[in-house]
Amino acid sequence: MSYTGGEFHIEEGGLTCVSFVAGGLTSMLSGWIGMKVAVFSNARTTVMAAGSNPWTDAFNTAFRAGSVMGFALVGLSMLVLFILAHFFTLYFDKWDVAGSGEALKLTECLAGYGLGGSAIALFGRVGGGIYTKAADVGADLAGKVVENIPEDDPRNPATIADNVGDNVGDVAGMGSDLFGSFAEATCAALVVASNSPTLIAAGGWSGLMFPVTISAGGVIVCLLCSFVATNIMPVKHEADIETVLKVQLGLTTLVLTPVIYALAALFLPSTFELSRVADPTISFDFTPLKAWACVISGLWSGCTIGFITEYYTSHSYSPVREVAQSCETGAATNIIYGLALGYRSAILPVSLLAIVVYISFWLGDMYGVALAALGMLSNLATCLAIDVYGPI
Repeated sequence: MSYTGGEFHIEEGGLTCVSFVAGGLTSMLSGWIGMKVAVFSNARTTVMAAGSNPWTDAFNTAFRAGSVMGFALVGLSMLVLFILAHFFTLYFDKWDVAGSGEALKLTECLAGYGLGGSAIALFGRVGGGIYTKAADVGADLAGKVVENIPEDDPRNPATIADNVGDNVGDVAGMGSDLFGSFAEATCAALVVASNSPTLIAAGGWSGLMFPVTISAGGVIVCLLCSFVATNIMPVKHEADIETVLKVQLGLTTLVLTPVIYALAALFLPSTFELSRVADPTISFDFTPLKAWACVISGLWSGCTIGFITEYYTSHSYSPVREVAQSCETGAATNIIYGLALGYRSAILPVSLLAIVVYISFWLGDMYGVALAALGMLSNLATCLAIDVYGPI
């Protein structure tokens, strides 16, 4: 039940509730699919690792399994959102959604979709993450510290809990969390876009749904680029794994840049007006070029943040090695250095986020910020494939 202008609207509140439930169920389904795929592909990866071409076959099996999680999550989220949007037009059709202010009511009802996904992500990400860390630390303490046996040794029963924790937290929890972010960013962009009467009038339904096309283009690009890791650049040695995964992230970002411009030119009108959030009476012109700039600012900053994270967390670079060396002088120096390094690693990502928000807000106000957020998530399928590859 929603309340506007002194009247209660039970129908619109009911549609928002439907969106909320659909978002929660989709989030749970995405996590369940990820866990099932991770469990079955884990055994297959082990078999491949014992074959005649272990590095290539094992990597391809694990990466393809991670891709299943990535494409399933993005595909399901877009499919359910598409169905909900067209289902809601049955109720709002009498006000002509494509040509009147009723588009705002439709997108506001869709906003419950992202909230439902975030509600489930709260339990999946936080609960799963706590389970993961508790099981991981418990396995390390019981094995390496108490019994002095290697990590993930089959003689340590806590290893089972550690592996379950990886599946729950790093696959299901992370999938639910990213689904919530993806759904919320898409719904936010739709709500802001529906506030522009000129966009609805000139662009129609296609112009309104431009944020969805960004993710759709990302799915196709990620699908095509996935063959680079498995066929064009096969992994032949352990050192190749890190290189191939980096190429995947960089290549999808590079290919998406012109694709997004083509989508903006195709779906958005040549110019339309947006209102300033600080003063709705002030409007400004927005163009496909500005939309493209907002999206790619988020796209490239997300790619850069990924490489920065890799630098601060990979054993191939000095920060992790310095943390390991700090253990030689005791736990105190290790804790102090680890905390300092963690604080330092956040400087560049936070700075990049601030720059992206400033640029996108300057170009397109809140609509630009929403498009920048979608740009960061446009190659989500590849990012999830890389993330889920690790636990598998």
